[in-house]
Amino acid sequence: MKFTVVNPSTEKTFMRSVKEAPKENGRVYCTSFDSRIGHIYIASTDSGLCRVSIPKETKKDFFNWLNAHFEIDAVLENKSRNKEYIEQINRYLNGKLVQFTFPLDLKGTPFQSRVWKELSKIPYGTTISYRQLAKKVGVPKGFQAVGRANGANPVPIVVPCHRVIGSDGSLIGYAAGVKTKEFLLRLEGAIIL
Repeated sequence: MKFTVVNPSTEKTFMRSVKEAPKENGRVYCTSFDSRIGHIYIASTDSGLCRVSIPKETKKDFFNWLNAHFEIDAVLENKSRNKEYIEQINRYLNGKLVQFTFPLDLKGTPFQSRVWKELSKIPYGTTISYRQLAKKVGVPKGFQAVGRANGANPVPIVVPCHRVIGSDGSLIGYAAGVKTKEFLLRLEGAIIL
């Protein structure tokens, strides 16, 4: 399944695919790097970035996710194949990049893909509530299901699930923890505490 994400600031359109197959046989290139928020593991396919682990996720968690979605024999360590992803993520984390321009190869259900598509539309430096996101996805009372899909986002930071907050403005529901979510929102100028 494919969806188009429109970058409101530049009106550029990017094609992003969401695949529903339980496991794929294609090659997966993974590596890790140190960033401003801690150690990050990433994985990509020939189609694009498919996984970003943020601090608090262990190497074992990262490889368990890869094993659930790909044939483990297809997973290769390859930093050079991930150079552009690493560079853009670091530029973002250092306040020098607002919009990612690389392709994504997302794995998820049709509902998750709808949520991730809406997440990708949240502009840099802004936030919305889980309730607002649920309405945008077309399930106004399904904010808990939306929260679970948000939590299953395989490329946090890139698909900006950190921009979703509680209805009361509280910083809740981020796998890397509230401090990391707060850092990312401050970086974008979305919150001033």
